[in-house]
Amino acid sequence: MRGGKGSDGSRFWVVLVVLVLAYVNESLCTPSNYLKTSVPITDASDAFLPMISPQSSPEPLMPFLAPSPLSPFTNYTVPKLSGLCPLNFTAAETLMTLTSTDCLTLLAPYLANVVCCPQLEASLVILIGQSSKITGSLALNSTTAKHCLSDFDQLLVSQGADDNLKQICKVQSLNLTGGTCPVKDIHEFESTVDISALLTSCKKIDPVNECCKQVCQSAISDAAQKLISNSAQIASHTSSRVVEDCRHIVLRWVASKLDASSAKEVLRGLSNCNVNKGCPLALPETRNLAKECGNGISNQSTCCSAMKSYLTHLQNQSFTTNLQALNCAASLGMKLQSQNVTKNVYNLCHVGLKQFSLQAGDAGKLCRLT
Repeated sequence: MRGGKGSDGSRFWVVLVVLVLAYVNESLCTPSNYLKTSVPITDASDAFLPMISPQSSPEPLMPFLAPSPLSPFTNYTVPKLSGLCPLNFTAAETLMTLTSTDCLTLLAPYLANVVCCPQLEASLVILIGQSSKITGSLALNSTTAKHCLSDFDQLLVSQGADDNLKQICKVQSLNLTGGTCPVKDIHEFESTVDISALLTSCKKIDPVNECCKQVCQSAISDAAQKLISNSAQIASHTSSRVVEDCRHIVLRWVASKLDASSAKEVLRGLSNCNVNKGCPLALPETRNLAKECGNGISNQSTCCSAMKSYLTHLQNQSFTTNLQALNCAASLGMKLQSQNVTKNVYNLCHVGLKQFSLQAGDAGKLCRLT
């Protein structure tokens, strides 16, 4: 672009990032007034890794699903489809558009674990679930799965999604099959599982209470176990892979009983519970940081400079929710504590949860507009 157009393009990306961050920055089961500021980690009983939450139990906050930003601005290209995939992409046009804008090129790598990948995975579950009403199968065979994943990717890219989504979200054609789960036929599924109880628990979920009470998640796990027990050979040596494969089968069945919009809300609600359970960042080696901040911290300035440099590497990785940042802070604290860092360097160097995310880095500066 040239002249004024280039300036408009720059403003477009600034506005885009602002809209996304307005929603992504909030996280699950945390009070809104607590999340609005960077919360420093305070000392507790002289422990290195203190409690970060308020003294009183916070009231749960409705976890927001990031909307699809600026979908009217999507640039369309012509996809190259195999013609060998039975999934009805046309009937799921709205879902596909939502997914492509949630995985918009350039932003997808940074929003992967919070927005893009959960939406992409939900879309695949819904497409296969809806297809099962015609095919009678809750899984694709390996050959068809390859064609469908390729077509799915082509369609998303044609609507502006990143062209590296399979790598970003670690999606393989195997994910579209039934894997090691012994039950894939929809009639066998419905004769094995208490479908009434499953649908009652999962046809509509409370986005807050589900993560705490796990009503639908428990029903899905129970159904998966019943599918596994349907095969004596598999049941005798159940692995985590089998359990996960059967959970996907269960989710596809649930999606087949709901309209695409309702299924998306359920699946994204469930994924939100999982998103906040761990730290999505790869914590670099802490040897140099421990060297500067260990043994009582002889030089505070040097220690905090090393901490700032270390956090800069984290900020280049991904956006995180506040609960993810909390988990990352705890993980780093444990690593430093094991390397003889006994002082609370988070308090000493004024480190808050925001420093554990891309929001605090160069990209985050785009959002601090005045």
